[in-house]
Amino acid sequence: MNIKHILPALLTIGLLTSCEKDLLDTVPNDRISSDIFWKTEKDATLASNGLYPSLDGVNIFAIDGVTDIAHVNQVFQVESNIEKGIHDALNSRPQTEWTSAYRGIRLANDFLGNIGTVQTANTAFIARLKGEARTLRAYQYIKLVAMFGDVPLVTTSIGIDEGRALKRAPSAQIWDFVLKELTEAANDLPAVQAEKGRVTKGAALALKARAALYAGRYQEAADAAKAVIDSKTYSIYSSYTNLFSYAAENNSEVILDKQFIKDTYSNNVFANMGPYSQRTANNTYVPTKALVDAYPMANGKEITDPTSGFDPKNPYANRDPRLRASIFVTGDDLPDGKKFDSRPTSGTADAVGNTYLATSTGFVLKKYINKEDLATGGNCGINLILLRYAEVLLTYAEAKIELNQIDASVYDAINQIRQRADVKLPALEIGLTQAQLREAVRKERTLELAFEGLRLYDIRRWKIAEKVMVGDVYGMTYVDGTQLKTIQIASFTRVFDPAKHYLWAIPQKERELNPELTQNTGW
Repeated sequence: MNIKHILPALLTIGLLTSCEKDLLDTVPNDRISSDIFWKTEKDATLASNGLYPSLDGVNIFAIDGVTDIAHVNQVFQVESNIEKGIHDALNSRPQTEWTSAYRGIRLANDFLGNIGTVQTANTAFIARLKGEARTLRAYQYIKLVAMFGDVPLVTTSIGIDEGRALKRAPSAQIWDFVLKELTEAANDLPAVQAEKGRVTKGAALALKARAALYAGRYQEAADAAKAVIDSKTYSIYSSYTNLFSYAAENNSEVILDKQFIKDTYSNNVFANMGPYSQRTANNTYVPTKALVDAYPMANGKEITDPTSGFDPKNPYANRDPRLRASIFVTGDDLPDGKKFDSRPTSGTADAVGNTYLATSTGFVLKKYINKEDLATGGNCGINLILLRYAEVLLTYAEAKIELNQIDASVYDAINQIRQRADVKLPALEIGLTQAQLREAVRKERTLELAFEGLRLYDIRRWKIAEKVMVGDVYGMTYVDGTQLKTIQIASFTRVFDPAKHYLWAIPQKERELNPELTQNTGW
């Protein structure tokens, strides 16, 4: 049975139990009493399913949306203020991420605290579910530390009074915990799950590699990534163009995704990210010129190279195929079969300046925008990928480069991505210096993983946000008569203060509830 069909079952059980008056009188509304639950394997499985909704969903677009590769529609002031650098501890985006992460952690803690009461002789079953819960809990801590730095480390179910007295644990302590948890969880998880969407051994190891990379523990990152590679469980999917389509769900590259099903447990990616002309979608976060210009020519040369063949009057021709697989540019086919044209002079619904809800840069995200969702817009069943094999290869390469352990395996890891069947960029030149390879792997992460919810963490840990998150924001260049014009976002300037913006402020609401929470420097 696919996990898509299990999630609604859990929701149904939640509704049924909430109708019991006595239950409401004795049990918190969001918890299940051990007197009526936690008895059978079915109970344990249903409770385990309830941990998965706390995984990231469409918020991955918001996380990338406040970085250099995107621009936030200024109607959405919460994220727009982050992009401008004028956000504070009252901003609801950090609050949402904090609340969501700790809800996931609390659910995992409750699960781990209760699963021991399940009556079964199947110890492998219990170990597997515990491994899943520990991995999902670690996932949340990785996010929290990357966003906020030191945060409370909670590993058991606690009451309200305890929660209001928690202190922030040093990030190094949390990284120790996360890496240990994922190591142990991997030992209890199978390489392949019978139900799609469940955490596997590969997911635990891939998350360990990500965590170690973020923590700057490069040997651990390389080793964990190598374990995933050596498992031969995953491979680069043949088509980047189709990677984010319904037809390619659960393909060989996917390590962990958030599973959705239309009409039952859906997302609104089409309505929030698709072209305005398609069901009047809201272009909430749109790609910038900085991202589009970063894609090289198909021959591997940068568009700034005078020998590259780049034509500013035909700027999207002969480019890295990932550009038009990831981003709608003028001339592309739309889901409804018409042509996308965002030039301000085009007079189309997608034209820059036509409406405040249309793209402000002339570009629109194409990843996850599928014609199957044209009729239902805000009711999409497309799975959102949270971990894939390409990231593992890039993590391995980056860790080895930082360790200066440069060998053929580093080139192979990067080239597997560059030479995907429908990408076919030239292989990296052998003999690059450590600095050149560092630049190459960072470039690959930027392009390969754009709008997959990782860019914010990358520009922070690379300490480049103070360079890329400042100044004016630009969009498409287009031909207007005999002139080339470039869109500049009016009255909008990014500001990044390195003294404080490398971490978000601890949400004010949390500090009001818990006076033991100190604030990050500068906030």
